[in-house]
Amino acid sequence: MTIKDTYKTITEASEETLFKDKNSKFFSYAFPIQNEEDAKQHIEALKKQHHSARHWCYAYQFGTEENNLSYRANDDGEPNNSAGMPIYGQIQSFDVTNILIVVVRYFGGVKLGVGGLINAYKTGAQMALEASNIVEKTINIQYCISFEYKNMNKVMRIIKEKNLQVTNQILELDCKVFISVRKRDSKAIFETFNNQFEIQIKAV
Repeated sequence: MTIKDTYKTITEASEETLFKDKNSKFFSYAFPIQNEEDAKQHIEALKKQHHSARHWCYAYQFGTEENNLSYRANDDGEPNNSAGMPIYGQIQSFDVTNILIVVVRYFGGVKLGVGGLINAYKTGAQMALEASNIVEKTINIQYCISFEYKNMNKVMRIIKEKNLQVTNQILELDCKVFISVRKRDSKAIFETFNNQFEIQIKAV
């Protein structure tokens, strides 16, 4: 069984997109996020930017099915499941995570009905995603390798041989080197270092 260790996300905020239906305007935005706090900050900023709008509906997701998946959908006063879930449906459809999509509605005086709202919010979310730069990233495990200075060459040789990514190093009397390893390779890399004399490795 192969371990799924990649996910799709966006690298930067999308350009603003606009969908109109019966005088209502729907402005859409997609943002990369790492947690709920990131999402809140973007939503608050949009509420200030569009202070005269009627609804700020959104959905977000971070994590992956294999690793602490978390999501939320909010209708923000629109009829139940007519806004947040259609937006979230597009996040699932594009198979992206660590993302927030907000669709801001200015009411145009004509009611769209639940079907019209579902279509508008779905379309708004789709447009935001189409305007985004979607990339594939790997799920990585972070390790700390601890050793005495005399073992530096041994550690660095393995890092070079295995082409490992060093994220940080603290080189004093005792040395610590931090590496980032793709999930699917993590067990083998752990074993490689763990089998070395006078070298400790642990996940961080």
